Amino acid sequence: MRTFDLAPLYRSTVGFDQLANMMDRVLSNDVAQPSYPPYNIEKTADDAYRISLAVAGFSADDLNIEVKQNALVVTAKKGDEASDKTYLHRGIATRAFERRFHLADHVRVTGASHEDGMLHINLEREIPEALKPRRIEISSGSSKAVEQDVVDAKAVN
Repeated sequence: MRTFDLAPLYRSTVGFDQLANMMDRVLSNDVAQPSYPPYNIEKTADDAYRISLAVAGFSADDLNIEVKQNALVVTAKKGDEASDKTYLHRGIATRAFERRFHLADHVRVTGASHEDGMLHINLEREIPEALKPRRIEISSGSSKAVEQDVVDAKAVN
């Protein structure tokens, strides 16, 4: 696998440290990626997403969803089971887990549901008004606007 030197990114940008750190994490081979529980990430609309985790064997009370510092953290811990059961084969994993998803700026969790062994978490990107594109009207009488500014300046003095 190729290794990438991100030093030029650090030298020529300001404020993109998180992006560079995220690229370092994604590109590093050292970190073993957890595969339990399996999940899907789907785009349901232009600014809406859904994360679906397969959580067979867990009830809604066993699951916990938190958002902290642009990270969605899903944890599960199975309650105490009756120890009088004898399994011949145990293929359904109900071990505790923690799954983290890094969220982009302005992405918030809008809801979650648990049905048929699946945990669905709905997300939506809400762009603040200040960051939305806005149209600037072009006036044809620019000399009038300049005269108005001069008049206002004389009134202040």
